[in-house]
Amino acid sequence: MTRLLQIEFIKLWNNRASKILILSYFVLLSSIALVAAVKFDIGPIKFHLAEQGIFNFPYIWHFNAFITAFFKLFLAIVIVSMMANEYSNKTIKQNLIDGLSKKEFILSKFLTVISFALASTVFVFVVSLILGLIYSDFNEIGIIFSGLEFLLAFFVKLVGFFSFCLFLGILVKRSAFALGFLILWQVFETFVRGIIRWRFFDGETTDFVMGFFPLNAMWNLIKEPFSRLSAVQTAVNQMGEEIVLNYHVHWYEILIVLAWTAIFIYGSYALLKKRDL
Repeated sequence: MTRLLQIEFIKLWNNRASKILILSYFVLLSSIALVAAVKFDIGPIKFHLAEQGIFNFPYIWHFNAFITAFFKLFLAIVIVSMMANEYSNKTIKQNLIDGLSKKEFILSKFLTVISFALASTVFVFVVSLILGLIYSDFNEIGIIFSGLEFLLAFFVKLVGFFSFCLFLGILVKRSAFALGFLILWQVFETFVRGIIRWRFFDGETTDFVMGFFPLNAMWNLIKEPFSRLSAVQTAVNQMGEEIVLNYHVHWYEILIVLAWTAIFIYGSYALLKKRDL
């Protein structure tokens, strides 16, 4: 497995565009720390974002996992480009000639997906831990390390999403078309949601059905964290309303995404096995 990973990372590091995208991605992940510096001091209005509780343990795990997940598109480009380059540069054919089996080829790509997701999760963990230790009002060990299930959900979400991108890269063979297909699929799921809600079910049932679609399943892993902020809760309560949402990471949502991950990886292998390279 180490040999397979080494081959993939050599390919990626020798590609200038991939190198820039990977470095940019991790720079963006670390930029979450800049949020702590956001201050407004206009006359009587004084606002410091870090003082709103977004870096309090354990809320910080939820907030950072949700926000940094949006940056995954940078690595999505790397993954679909990785497959497109295999076809355009004919390295896939050369790898197979050199003795790499198609199963080992797909395994090497999946190991790369796992590595990206794991590195991202560890990076977010370290950045969040540092920010929390600096700004959090709660520093008890039990509180600090509660809520880590959001990082597990973050990892599973990235693995599922990157596996989908890998499948599209093999299916379409062109990075631009693969990314275009990804966008179209998101539009398709949104369209299906609208049709189901309009013609068949209420909102709650529609959400349940859409939870089995790949992109919606990935989105459901980490719910929006903003309504958990005390400032938001206070504002809503003052209006006589109440926010009742379930923010927890559920095992069945993780299971759905893992099932889609297995489908995408097996589908990638089936496509590659069927094709005459």
